[in-house]
Amino acid sequence: MTDTTEKAARPKEAAVAGRPARSRAPRRLRLRRGLTPWLFLAAPLVLLITFTYAPVANMVAYSFTDWDGVSPELSWTGAGNYVELFTRPELFEVFFVSGYYLAASAVQIVVALYFATVLSFNVRFRNFFKGVLFFPYLINGVAIGFVFLYFFQDGGTLDSVLGLLGVHSDRAWLGTPVSANVSLAGVSVWRYLGLNFVLFLGAIQAVPGELYEAAELDGANRWHQFRYIIAPGIRPVLSLTVILSISGSLSAFEVPFIMTGGATGTETFVIQTVKLAFQFNKTGLASAAAVVLLLIILAVTWVQRRLVPDDKVDLV
Repeated sequence: MTDTTEKAARPKEAAVAGRPARSRAPRRLRLRRGLTPWLFLAAPLVLLITFTYAPVANMVAYSFTDWDGVSPELSWTGAGNYVELFTRPELFEVFFVSGYYLAASAVQIVVALYFATVLSFNVRFRNFFKGVLFFPYLINGVAIGFVFLYFFQDGGTLDSVLGLLGVHSDRAWLGTPVSANVSLAGVSVWRYLGLNFVLFLGAIQAVPGELYEAAELDGANRWHQFRYIIAPGIRPVLSLTVILSISGSLSAFEVPFIMTGGATGTETFVIQTVKLAFQFNKTGLASAAAVVLLLIILAVTWVQRRLVPDDKVDLV
């Protein structure tokens, strides 16, 4: 072999020898790119699993035991807690109380939608009214409970205001099941009205402005704009608020627990579950009740999504 042939062969050998080195770099780069998103997701996933899915899994496991919440020992009871839950009608009678909150949620959605529609147009002091409507949602639920506890007590704020208007009432607002539940449901409307208002307002403002201009040129009034532009455009958000309202009505806890403790016929399913766990030391039965409530909310949500599918709305 001549020197010329050897020189010609060496670049080929170097090229062949260098191929693995060239291919390794892209592999490492692809591997790094594939791992980078998971590195950013690692911390949120760990927190989500630790504080959400792991407790839910433990709750489901405890629902098949007779654990009292204190003793380190527990016995496997199988479906005994669920059998006891469904064979004691008084444990499900508290769901009738949720009817008051469901009715209040319907009123709340209508009022929030009304204010969101009005304040989405160019009206005076609209930013001020937006803040007023949303402010109650920012207040702690315990503080709200204590404030309205003094508001509804005998001779409290409500009786004083009615007295100034010439209406003298000896009614115990939290003394009977009907008046107490109506009062508590009214407090829930006042507290969560701001959340639904902000959701509706954001959805309305996402509707393209040229649609309103075209409607005005065609002679459409405010009602026509709401019926043919706003209502179809906010359908997905309206569906979301209905789901949140139903789940919130079934799991009402803060306001009735602080104001009445579940007395005078105001005990909700969640208050009953908390009492089973911490007052009667029946954590296994309380876990089963919590699982049943979770399944009921999931079933209601599934039915609602099947009846009112979240179709894409195209207004343009």
